[in-house]
Amino acid sequence: MTTLRLTHDPILNSSAQVLILPVNSMGIFLDPTLMRTKSLYPDSYQRYYRACRDGSLKVGSCLLHKRLRETAGLGISSNNNQPSYIAHLVVSNHPHHPVQLQWLTAALFDLRQQLMPLIRYKGLRTTALLTRPLLSNSPKNNITEKSHTSNVTSLDWDTVTLPLLTQHLQDIPKARVDIHLPKSITI
Repeated sequence: MTTLRLTHDPILNSSAQVLILPVNSMGIFLDPTLMRTKSLYPDSYQRYYRACRDGSLKVGSCLLHKRLRETAGLGISSNNNQPSYIAHLVVSNHPHHPVQLQWLTAALFDLRQQLMPLIRYKGLRTTALLTRPLLSNSPKNNITEKSHTSNVTSLDWDTVTLPLLTQHLQDIPKARVDIHLPKSITI
């Protein structure tokens, strides 16, 4: 059974072996934490960006990238908080469009399928999930394409998103998932 832990701690200070980052299929980051990961983990960002540009990364999928470890220079970390893997959950087709339930569900299923062999055969035990891109509190996040305006609503954290995360991540064996929330959401 997985231990799910809600926290307000900054995700970039986490000692998790896998960082799970909700992203879009355009290769554009608007979230400040995601923008910071662009410079912290440039190999992972380049792979994600190339996959977006060549069209191989579709909405509802997960791109799991094994990071190259830095051994010298400014990229090394002395406190062992460098993740071994970065998982890009593609939950939106544009940075200004809200997350849709079917895309989040498909991306979580894909993530789970990719994490299971790492847990069983590589000894992976800790993951950290950034939730801010999954939340759509501002009106500008509800801008959608005209063909989707009639049936797209933003996902509520308490009634939709958290139960969905629990459903898809809870039964992964022998792992801990830290869910990093903004301070505006009470734990």
